[in-house]
Amino acid sequence: MVRIEIEGRGVLIAGPLEDIARRFEDELVRRGFTRKSLMNQLRLLAHLSRWLQARGIAVGELTAGQVEVFLAERRRTHTGLFSRKALGPTLEWLAYEGVIPAAATIAPTATDPVELVGFEGYLRVERHLAASTIAANVARARRFLAGYAPPEGAVALTAAEVTRALLDEGVTRRPVSVKAFGYTLRALLRFFFITGVTSHDLSAATLVIRSPQPSRLPVGASRDEVAALLVSCDRDTSAGLRDHAVLLLLAHLGLRAIEVARLRLDDLDWRRGEILVRGKGNRDERLPLPAEVGEAVVAYLQEARPAGVGFREVFAADRAPLRPLTREAVGGIVERACDRASLARFGAHRLRHTLGEQMVAAAVPLDAIGQVLRHETALTTAGYARVDVTALRDLAQPWPAMTGGGRS
Repeated sequence: MVRIEIEGRGVLIAGPLEDIARRFEDELVRRGFTRKSLMNQLRLLAHLSRWLQARGIAVGELTAGQVEVFLAERRRTHTGLFSRKALGPTLEWLAYEGVIPAAATIAPTATDPVELVGFEGYLRVERHLAASTIAANVARARRFLAGYAPPEGAVALTAAEVTRALLDEGVTRRPVSVKAFGYTLRALLRFFFITGVTSHDLSAATLVIRSPQPSRLPVGASRDEVAALLVSCDRDTSAGLRDHAVLLLLAHLGLRAIEVARLRLDDLDWRRGEILVRGKGNRDERLPLPAEVGEAVVAYLQEARPAGVGFREVFAADRAPLRPLTREAVGGIVERACDRASLARFGAHRLRHTLGEQMVAAAVPLDAIGQVLRHETALTTAGYARVDVTALRDLAQPWPAMTGGGRS
């Protein structure tokens, strides 16, 4: 039995995991866990150890299913501490140390039908969609097949099931969600027809869901607003150095939030002064790296990036557990900078529009703007033509002269 004291509070660990408790504590401290997070992880270790002992389960034989049973039983009498996400760092470390099988760290999933597995592969290989987009589409397709496919499976689908699914979707969800559901069904049903799962193309049965939106111009932040965001970063701190580099990448190179999150150490070519951008649709493109942006990234790498992290992504979270930034985390950096600069909150994409507007003001041709912003089609870039109000005013024709009390 081991008792670990942290600032006057103790955790008692008994059972098959007590011998490694001290090593686990050292690892949590090394990874920068806060006191509260550290205590929670030790409590989880203690609960898991006692549960294994009570049920006579050997640590080396722990399975993913048994982990789910453990979490389900503990949730009945304890708080939300017992979740797969919360237990993740504990399980990952135990597997890394060889204490439990690696398979025990993987949450069990229901077996998908072969048609859905094929659809996922189609989205990844043929459509080159991002992992998050694939996951969202597969989740909608899985929900449709589970709720509306006949007992015979996808092969027996008819237009009636498709229409009913969309109508049901509209009862409880917003129009934008119903539209996304419709897009997924259309792609799924076309895939089914092309691959011979269904004998008829049922994609035409997907109703057109209209959600009128006002015409939106790509509005960016002003130069003063961008300057205020950059000044708000306290570069005497690790987080401030990181945020300053992230904001410069967004505003001066027009990177998307996900592209900043994906940026890896290998993508920075210091000798050539270039950066490899891992963009949408698995499109990798190189851009020149401006001196100011490069200096900010270097300052972060040399002075602020945590040492010894086990990943190659450039930007890391500043709170434990140490992990690469996500797209959402990059957006949070922009929003917090807005708060510090006393600006109304806006997202990371607005800084991308800022670069587009600046190039329009500098009379950069639209095709060149499209190349810098890495647009898939010229139609997307054409939206920036509308932000040059001065140029558009020159195109406006005077109203016809009034004749005979009316308009001619």
